[in-house]
Amino acid sequence: MNALSINCRGLGNPDAVCALRALVRKEAPAILFLCETKLCGRDMRKVKEKLDGYFGIEVDSVGRSGGLAMLWRKDVDCSFLSASVHHMDFSVKSSEGEWRITGFYGWPTVSDRHLSWELLRLLSRQSQLPWVCLGDFNEILYSTEMIGGNRPQRQMNNFRDAIDDCGLRDVPWEGYNFSFDNGQAGDANRQCMLDRALCTAAWTDLFPFARLFYLAREWSDHAPIKLVLNRRDIEYPRPRKFRFEQIWVGAEGCNDAVDRGVERGGGNLVQVLHECARELRE
Repeated sequence: MNALSINCRGLGNPDAVCALRALVRKEAPAILFLCETKLCGRDMRKVKEKLDGYFGIEVDSVGRSGGLAMLWRKDVDCSFLSASVHHMDFSVKSSEGEWRITGFYGWPTVSDRHLSWELLRLLSRQSQLPWVCLGDFNEILYSTEMIGGNRPQRQMNNFRDAIDDCGLRDVPWEGYNFSFDNGQAGDANRQCMLDRALCTAAWTDLFPFARLFYLAREWSDHAPIKLVLNRRDIEYPRPRKFRFEQIWVGAEGCNDAVDRGVERGGGNLVQVLHECARELRE
């Protein structure tokens, strides 16, 4: 089973709908979360009809912004729990047991960002099921998750505090994880890891081989993210084998990179090593 999450940046354009259909045919997600559809429920249902074999629930856009949809294949046992203009929450029954998936769309304005973390904490208290939460959080956890520009430390700290309070951690990922690109050239270019999947320890116990894949960015300025629940079920290129480089020991910022790798690795030694290596290579 796999799930796909996409910040669409609008589905009113027929070309965007065609691109979405092509992606869904290629990736065949069991569950599909769409945010920023910029469509009312009626228009989103017309889009859903073009995605053969999917049930779904929509949340209307507010004016010309927002809009959510959660779709699932007809063979998936999916039950609605709650929804708002910033989330869609469902329980799923699979051979591994019952668990919970939330599609999340964080507040885009900085002044409202605290509302994202209040919502996340509220959702964490509403169920004890193993939980995975994926989507566009509109925030990063660490300065290394951004290319170009600066992010106030307080904003990142608030996000980290929220996921710590909720007992969430990153699902291990593969691919180029700067999921957002503003499309500008040179010094004006900004790239951020705004899209991700977070999960509880109980969900990791159910799906120990789960991986998140960052797919190619196409019609949107956000890359789709694909959550694969059992990594062994698919054939993807193996990540490059980790090798320690002695020269890194003397590199400026080595100790800081190691500290951040420990924080981001979530207790997984392999993930810690890859996090350190990625920073030091850069």
